[in-house]
Amino acid sequence: MQSTSNVNRAHDSLGLLVQCRPGFEADAGQELQASAARLAGRLQSQPQSGFVFLALDAPQPHDELRRRLDTSRLVFARQGFQVLAVIDDLPERDRLTPLVERIEGFQERFSAILLETPDTNEGKQQSGFLGRFGPLLEAALTRSGTLRVDSPHLPRLHLFFVGARQVWLGLSLASEGSAWPMGIPRLRMPKDAPSRSTLKLAEAILTLLSPDEQKSSLRPGLAAVDLGAAPGGWSWQLVSRGLRVTAIDNGPIAASVLATGLIEHLRTDGLTWRPKKAVEWMVCDMVEQPSRIAPVMADWLATGRCRRSIFNLKLPMKKRHEEVERCRNLIDQRMRAAGLKYVLRIKHLYHDREEVTCYLTRR
Repeated sequence: MQSTSNVNRAHDSLGLLVQCRPGFEADAGQELQASAARLAGRLQSQPQSGFVFLALDAPQPHDELRRRLDTSRLVFARQGFQVLAVIDDLPERDRLTPLVERIEGFQERFSAILLETPDTNEGKQQSGFLGRFGPLLEAALTRSGTLRVDSPHLPRLHLFFVGARQVWLGLSLASEGSAWPMGIPRLRMPKDAPSRSTLKLAEAILTLLSPDEQKSSLRPGLAAVDLGAAPGGWSWQLVSRGLRVTAIDNGPIAASVLATGLIEHLRTDGLTWRPKKAVEWMVCDMVEQPSRIAPVMADWLATGRCRRSIFNLKLPMKKRHEEVERCRNLIDQRMRAAGLKYVLRIKHLYHDREEVTCYLTRR
Protein backbone atom coordinates (compact mmCIF):
# COMPACT_ATOMS: atom_id res chain seq x y z
CA MET A 1 0.00 0.00 0.00
CA GLN A 2 1.27 3.43 -0.90
CA SER A 3 2.54 5.53 1.99
CA THR A 4 0.74 8.67 3.10
CA SER A 5 2.47 11.91 3.99
CA ASN A 6 3.40 12.31 7.65
CA VAL A 7 2.68 16.05 7.59
CA ASN A 8 -0.81 16.98 8.81
CA ARG A 9 -2.44 20.06 10.27
CA ALA A 10 -4.28 19.72 13.58
CA HIS A 11 -7.96 18.82 13.18
CA ASP A 12 -7.48 17.68 9.57
CA SER A 13 -8.14 14.15 8.32
CA LEU A 14 -6.12 12.57 5.54
CA GLY A 15 -8.82 10.02 4.85
CA LEU A 16 -10.70 7.09 6.30
CA LEU A 17 -9.32 3.64 7.16
CA VAL A 18 -11.70 0.71 7.60
CA GLN A 19 -10.73 -2.71 8.92
CA CYS A 20 -12.37 -5.85 7.54
CA ARG A 21 -12.01 -9.61 7.40
CA PRO A 22 -9.03 -10.50 5.16
CA GLY A 23 -10.36 -11.34 1.72
CA PHE A 24 -13.19 -8.79 1.92
CA GLU A 25 -11.13 -5.75 0.95
CA ALA A 26 -12.89 -5.37 -2.41
CA ASP A 27 -16.33 -5.43 -0.77
CA ALA A 28 -15.32 -3.00 1.98
CA GLY A 29 -13.73 -0.71 -0.59
CA GLN A 30 -16.71 -0.83 -2.91
CA GLU A 31 -19.21 0.22 -0.27
CA LEU A 32 -16.81 2.80 1.16
CA GLN A 33 -16.41 4.36 -2.27
CA ALA A 34 -20.18 4.34 -2.80
CA SER A 35 -20.78 6.01 0.57
CA ALA A 36 -18.09 8.61 -0.15
CA ALA A 37 -19.27 9.45 -3.66
CA ARG A 38 -19.23 13.18 -2.89
CA LEU A 39 -15.66 13.09 -1.60
CA ALA A 40 -12.65 13.52 -3.87
CA GLY A 41 -10.23 10.72 -3.12
CA ARG A 42 -8.85 7.33 -4.12
CA LEU A 43 -8.93 3.87 -2.61
CA GLN A 44 -5.76 2.13 -1.48
CA SER A 45 -5.89 -1.57 -0.61
CA GLN A 46 -4.09 -4.87 -0.97
CA PRO A 47 -5.70 -8.33 -1.11
CA GLN A 48 -5.74 -10.21 2.22
CA SER A 49 -4.42 -7.13 4.07
CA GLY A 50 -7.51 -6.77 6.27
CA PHE A 51 -8.00 -3.03 5.70
CA VAL A 52 -8.84 -0.39 3.10
CA PHE A 53 -7.86 3.29 3.05
CA LEU A 54 -9.78 6.06 1.31
CA ALA A 55 -7.14 8.76 0.75
CA LEU A 56 -8.63 12.22 0.32
CA ASP A 57 -7.22 14.44 -2.41
CA ALA A 58 -7.08 17.25 0.16
CA PRO A 59 -7.19 16.99 3.97
CA GLN A 60 -10.51 17.91 5.58
CA PRO A 61 -11.57 18.94 9.08
CA HIS A 62 -12.72 15.76 10.79
CA ASP A 63 -16.09 17.25 11.77
CA GLU A 64 -16.78 17.96 8.09
CA LEU A 65 -15.71 14.47 7.02
CA ARG A 66 -17.90 12.94 9.72
CA ARG A 67 -20.88 14.96 8.46
CA ARG A 68 -20.37 13.78 4.88
CA LEU A 69 -19.64 10.11 5.57
CA ASP A 70 -21.50 8.00 8.15
CA THR A 71 -19.20 5.06 8.87
CA SER A 72 -21.70 3.44 11.26
CA ARG A 73 -23.77 2.29 8.24
CA LEU A 74 -20.91 0.43 6.54
CA VAL A 75 -21.58 -3.31 6.35
CA PHE A 76 -18.16 -4.84 5.73
CA ALA A 77 -16.18 -2.53 8.02
CA ARG A 78 -15.48 -4.05 11.43
CA GLN A 79 -13.90 -0.82 12.59
CA GLY A 80 -13.21 2.55 11.03
CA PHE A 81 -11.41 5.77 11.90
CA GLN A 82 -10.28 9.04 10.37
CA VAL A 83 -6.55 9.04 9.69
CA LEU A 84 -4.59 11.98 11.08
CA ALA A 85 -1.07 10.78 10.32
CA VAL A 86 0.99 7.79 9.20
CA ILE A 87 4.43 7.11 10.65
CA ASP A 88 6.56 4.81 8.52
CA ASP A 89 9.84 4.89 10.42
CA LEU A 90 9.26 4.14 14.09
CA PRO A 91 12.55 3.38 15.86
CA GLU A 92 12.94 -0.21 16.97
CA ARG A 93 13.90 0.60 20.55
CA ASP A 94 11.98 3.67 21.73
CA ARG A 95 8.61 3.83 19.98
CA LEU A 96 6.89 5.60 22.85
CA THR A 97 8.62 8.99 22.64
CA PRO A 98 7.94 9.79 18.96
CA LEU A 99 4.37 8.55 19.22
CA VAL A 100 3.59 10.68 22.27
CA GLU A 101 5.10 13.73 20.56
CA ARG A 102 3.04 13.18 17.42
CA ILE A 103 -0.21 12.53 19.31
CA GLU A 104 0.19 15.59 21.52
CA GLY A 105 0.83 17.61 18.35
CA PHE A 106 -2.73 16.93 17.21
CA GLN A 107 -3.93 19.31 19.97
CA GLU A 108 -6.80 16.92 20.69
CA ARG A 109 -8.10 15.26 23.83
CA PHE A 110 -9.17 11.61 23.75
CA SER A 111 -11.45 9.43 25.87
CA ALA A 112 -9.82 6.08 25.09
CA ILE A 113 -6.94 4.43 23.24
CA LEU A 114 -7.50 1.55 20.82
CA LEU A 115 -4.35 -0.37 19.89
CA GLU A 116 -5.08 -2.33 16.73
CA THR A 117 -3.49 -4.41 13.97
CA PRO A 118 -4.80 -6.06 10.82
CA ASP A 119 -6.54 -9.38 11.55
CA THR A 120 -3.77 -11.33 9.85
CA ASN A 121 -1.08 -13.73 11.03
CA GLU A 122 1.44 -10.89 10.83
CA GLY A 123 -0.83 -8.65 12.86
CA LYS A 124 -1.34 -11.27 15.56
CA GLN A 125 2.42 -11.47 16.04
CA GLN A 126 2.33 -7.94 17.47
CA SER A 127 -0.11 -8.79 20.28
CA GLY A 128 2.67 -9.30 22.81
CA PHE A 129 4.22 -5.92 22.06
CA LEU A 130 0.86 -4.14 22.23
CA GLY A 131 0.10 -5.71 25.60
CA ARG A 132 3.31 -4.23 27.00
CA PHE A 133 3.12 -0.94 25.11
CA GLY A 134 -0.48 -0.03 25.92
CA PRO A 135 -0.07 0.76 29.65
CA LEU A 136 3.03 2.87 28.93
CA LEU A 137 1.23 4.95 26.32
CA GLU A 138 -1.85 5.39 28.52
CA ALA A 139 0.30 6.57 31.43
CA ALA A 140 2.20 9.08 29.27
CA LEU A 141 -0.92 10.56 27.67
CA THR A 142 -2.75 10.70 31.01
CA ARG A 143 0.11 12.68 32.54
CA SER A 144 -0.03 15.22 29.72
CA GLY A 145 -3.83 15.55 29.91
CA THR A 146 -4.26 14.19 26.38
CA LEU A 147 -6.10 11.08 27.61
CA ARG A 148 -9.21 11.74 29.69
CA VAL A 149 -11.03 8.50 30.37
CA ASP A 150 -13.69 10.32 32.42
CA SER A 151 -14.89 12.21 29.31
CA PRO A 152 -16.64 9.65 27.05
CA HIS A 153 -17.91 12.38 24.71
CA LEU A 154 -14.36 12.93 23.45
CA PRO A 155 -13.10 11.03 20.39
CA ARG A 156 -11.17 7.79 20.72
CA LEU A 157 -7.54 7.54 19.62
CA HIS A 158 -6.64 4.71 17.24
CA LEU A 159 -3.12 3.36 16.73
CA PHE A 160 -3.19 0.85 13.88
CA PHE A 161 0.14 -0.99 13.65
CA VAL A 162 0.99 -2.37 10.20
CA GLY A 163 4.31 -4.01 10.94
CA ALA A 164 6.74 -3.11 13.68
CA ARG A 165 7.69 0.32 12.31
CA GLN A 166 4.54 1.62 10.61
CA VAL A 167 1.55 2.95 12.52
CA TRP A 168 -1.56 4.79 11.37
CA LEU A 169 -2.88 7.35 13.85
CA GLY A 170 -6.50 8.47 13.84
CA LEU A 171 -9.69 9.15 15.73
CA SER A 172 -13.34 8.15 15.89
CA LEU A 173 -16.38 8.77 18.02
CA ALA A 174 -17.76 5.87 20.03
CA SER A 175 -20.97 6.06 17.98
CA GLU A 176 -19.06 5.61 14.72
CA GLY A 177 -17.34 2.31 15.26
CA SER A 178 -17.04 -0.81 17.35
CA ALA A 179 -16.43 -0.63 21.07
CA TRP A 180 -13.91 -3.46 20.65
CA PRO A 181 -10.39 -2.93 19.25
CA MET A 182 -10.32 -4.15 15.63
CA GLY A 183 -14.07 -4.72 15.93
CA ILE A 184 -13.40 -8.15 17.44
CA PRO A 185 -15.47 -9.08 20.53
CA ARG A 186 -13.92 -11.36 23.13
CA LEU A 187 -16.82 -13.76 23.72
CA ARG A 188 -16.50 -17.03 25.60
CA MET A 189 -18.11 -20.17 24.25
CA PRO A 190 -20.87 -21.18 26.75
CA LYS A 191 -20.28 -24.71 27.99
CA ASP A 192 -23.90 -25.84 27.44
CA ALA A 193 -24.36 -24.29 23.98
CA PRO A 194 -24.51 -26.97 21.25
CA SER A 195 -22.57 -25.08 18.55
CA ARG A 196 -20.30 -22.09 18.06
CA SER A 197 -23.04 -20.42 16.03
CA THR A 198 -24.39 -19.22 19.38
CA LEU A 199 -21.52 -16.70 19.45
CA LYS A 200 -22.76 -15.23 16.18
CA LEU A 201 -26.14 -14.37 17.67
CA ALA A 202 -24.51 -13.11 20.87
CA GLU A 203 -22.33 -10.75 18.82
CA ALA A 204 -25.31 -9.68 16.71
CA ILE A 205 -27.27 -8.72 19.82
CA LEU A 206 -24.37 -6.70 21.21
CA THR A 207 -23.59 -5.04 17.87
CA LEU A 208 -26.94 -4.43 16.21
CA LEU A 209 -29.08 -3.56 19.25
CA SER A 210 -28.60 -0.66 21.62
CA PRO A 211 -28.46 -1.43 25.36
CA ASP A 212 -32.01 -0.08 25.74
CA GLU A 213 -33.24 -2.27 22.86
CA GLN A 214 -31.60 -5.31 24.41
CA LYS A 215 -33.20 -4.63 27.78
CA SER A 216 -36.72 -4.08 26.44
CA SER A 217 -36.87 -6.84 23.81
CA LEU A 218 -34.98 -9.72 25.43
CA ARG A 219 -37.02 -10.06 28.61
CA PRO A 220 -37.84 -13.43 30.20
CA GLY A 221 -41.18 -14.83 29.08
CA LEU A 222 -41.26 -13.24 25.63
CA ALA A 223 -41.94 -15.55 22.68
CA ALA A 224 -39.47 -16.24 19.88
CA VAL A 225 -39.19 -18.45 16.81
CA ASP A 226 -35.91 -19.92 15.51
CA LEU A 227 -36.09 -20.93 11.83
CA GLY A 228 -33.53 -23.57 10.87
CA ALA A 229 -32.77 -24.07 14.53
CA ALA A 230 -30.78 -27.35 14.62
CA PRO A 231 -28.72 -28.09 16.60
CA GLY A 232 -29.90 -25.15 18.72
CA GLY A 233 -27.06 -22.63 19.01
CA TRP A 234 -29.27 -19.62 18.35
CA SER A 235 -32.14 -21.04 20.41
CA TRP A 236 -29.75 -21.50 23.33
CA GLN A 237 -28.81 -17.82 23.18
CA LEU A 238 -32.50 -16.89 23.52
CA VAL A 239 -33.51 -19.38 26.22
CA SER A 240 -30.45 -18.39 28.26
CA ARG A 241 -32.14 -14.99 28.51
CA GLY A 242 -35.44 -16.57 29.56
CA LEU A 243 -37.32 -16.34 26.25
CA ARG A 244 -39.65 -19.16 25.20
CA VAL A 245 -38.60 -20.49 21.79
CA THR A 246 -40.35 -22.47 19.08
CA ALA A 247 -37.52 -24.20 17.19
CA ILE A 248 -38.35 -25.00 13.56
CA ASP A 249 -36.13 -27.60 11.88
CA ASN A 250 -36.39 -31.11 10.49
CA GLY A 251 -33.08 -31.87 12.17
CA PRO A 252 -32.49 -32.70 15.85
CA ILE A 253 -32.13 -30.14 18.64
CA ALA A 254 -29.40 -30.78 21.22
CA ALA A 255 -30.49 -32.31 24.52
CA SER A 256 -28.82 -29.49 26.48
CA VAL A 257 -31.16 -26.97 24.82
CA LEU A 258 -34.30 -29.08 25.19
CA ALA A 259 -33.49 -29.61 28.87
CA THR A 260 -34.14 -25.93 29.59
CA GLY A 261 -37.89 -26.56 29.28
CA LEU A 262 -38.26 -23.38 27.23
CA ILE A 263 -38.09 -25.03 23.79
CA GLU A 264 -40.84 -26.44 21.61
CA HIS A 265 -39.34 -28.31 18.65
CA LEU A 266 -41.41 -28.60 15.46
CA ARG A 267 -40.07 -30.72 12.61
CA THR A 268 -41.21 -28.77 9.55
CA ASP A 269 -40.00 -26.41 6.81
CA GLY A 270 -38.74 -23.11 8.19
CA LEU A 271 -39.46 -21.15 5.01
CA THR A 272 -43.18 -21.99 4.93
CA TRP A 273 -44.15 -22.38 8.61
CA ARG A 274 -45.92 -19.45 10.29
CA PRO A 275 -47.04 -18.99 13.93
CA LYS A 276 -50.69 -18.76 14.95
CA LYS A 277 -49.92 -15.84 17.27
CA ALA A 278 -47.49 -12.96 16.88
CA VAL A 279 -44.13 -13.31 18.61
CA GLU A 280 -41.56 -10.78 19.75
CA TRP A 281 -38.63 -12.36 17.90
CA MET A 282 -37.95 -14.41 14.81
CA VAL A 283 -34.34 -15.45 14.21
CA CYS A 284 -33.02 -17.37 11.24
CA ASP A 285 -29.65 -18.91 10.33
CA MET A 286 -30.82 -21.09 7.44
CA VAL A 287 -28.45 -22.08 4.63
CA GLU A 288 -30.44 -20.73 1.70
CA GLN A 289 -30.07 -18.24 -1.13
CA PRO A 290 -30.21 -14.69 0.27
CA SER A 291 -32.76 -13.64 -2.36
CA ARG A 292 -35.13 -16.26 -0.88
CA ILE A 293 -34.43 -15.43 2.76
CA ALA A 294 -34.77 -11.63 2.56
CA PRO A 295 -38.41 -11.55 1.32
CA VAL A 296 -39.47 -14.15 3.92
CA MET A 297 -37.91 -12.14 6.73
CA ALA A 298 -39.62 -8.96 5.53
CA ASP A 299 -42.95 -10.78 5.20
CA TRP A 300 -42.86 -11.84 8.85
CA LEU A 301 -42.52 -8.18 9.86
CA ALA A 302 -44.94 -6.82 7.26
CA THR A 303 -47.73 -9.21 8.29
CA GLY A 304 -47.20 -8.65 12.00
CA ARG A 305 -46.07 -12.20 12.78
CA CYS A 306 -43.06 -10.86 14.67
CA ARG A 307 -41.95 -7.50 16.00
CA ARG A 308 -38.26 -7.88 15.26
CA SER A 309 -35.85 -10.27 13.59
CA ILE A 310 -32.18 -11.17 13.40
CA PHE A 311 -31.19 -13.24 10.38
CA ASN A 312 -28.23 -14.21 8.24
CA LEU A 313 -27.80 -13.78 4.50
CA LYS A 314 -25.38 -16.33 3.03
CA LEU A 315 -23.45 -14.45 0.34
CA PRO A 316 -21.94 -15.63 -2.95
CA MET A 317 -18.17 -15.73 -3.34
CA LYS A 318 -18.26 -12.78 -5.75
CA LYS A 319 -20.27 -9.54 -5.86
CA ARG A 320 -21.07 -9.72 -2.16
CA HIS A 321 -21.70 -5.99 -1.88
CA GLU A 322 -24.14 -6.12 -4.78
CA GLU A 323 -26.00 -9.05 -3.20
CA VAL A 324 -26.38 -7.17 0.08
CA GLU A 325 -27.84 -4.19 -1.76
CA ARG A 326 -30.16 -6.48 -3.71
CA CYS A 327 -31.52 -7.97 -0.50
CA ARG A 328 -31.81 -4.52 1.06
CA ASN A 329 -34.01 -3.51 -1.88
CA LEU A 330 -36.15 -6.66 -1.60
CA ILE A 331 -36.83 -5.90 2.05
CA ASP A 332 -37.57 -2.27 1.27
CA GLN A 333 -40.08 -3.22 -1.44
CA ARG A 334 -42.02 -5.52 0.91
CA MET A 335 -42.09 -3.05 3.79
CA ARG A 336 -43.12 -0.17 1.53
CA ALA A 337 -45.89 -2.30 0.03
CA ALA A 338 -47.21 -2.79 3.56
CA GLY A 339 -46.96 0.95 4.24
CA LEU A 340 -44.51 0.40 7.10
CA LYS A 341 -41.52 2.38 8.28
CA TYR A 342 -38.71 0.18 9.49
CA VAL A 343 -35.16 -0.07 10.80
CA LEU A 344 -32.66 -2.33 9.01
CA ARG A 345 -29.09 -2.75 10.27
CA ILE A 346 -26.65 -5.02 8.46
CA LYS A 347 -23.14 -6.01 9.54
CA HIS A 348 -20.43 -8.46 8.56
CA LEU A 349 -19.67 -9.63 12.09
CA TYR A 350 -16.43 -11.12 13.35
CA HIS A 351 -18.18 -14.50 13.74
CA ASP A 352 -19.62 -14.29 10.22
CA ARG A 353 -17.79 -15.88 7.32
CA GLU A 354 -19.36 -15.74 3.85
CA GLU A 355 -22.47 -14.07 5.25
CA VAL A 356 -23.82 -10.92 6.86
CA THR A 357 -26.15 -10.58 9.84
CA CYS A 358 -29.21 -8.32 9.77
CA TYR A 359 -31.54 -6.77 12.33
CA LEU A 360 -35.00 -5.74 11.12
CA THR A 361 -37.81 -4.13 13.11
CA ARG A 362 -40.70 -1.75 12.63
CA ARG A 363 -40.03 1.87 13.43
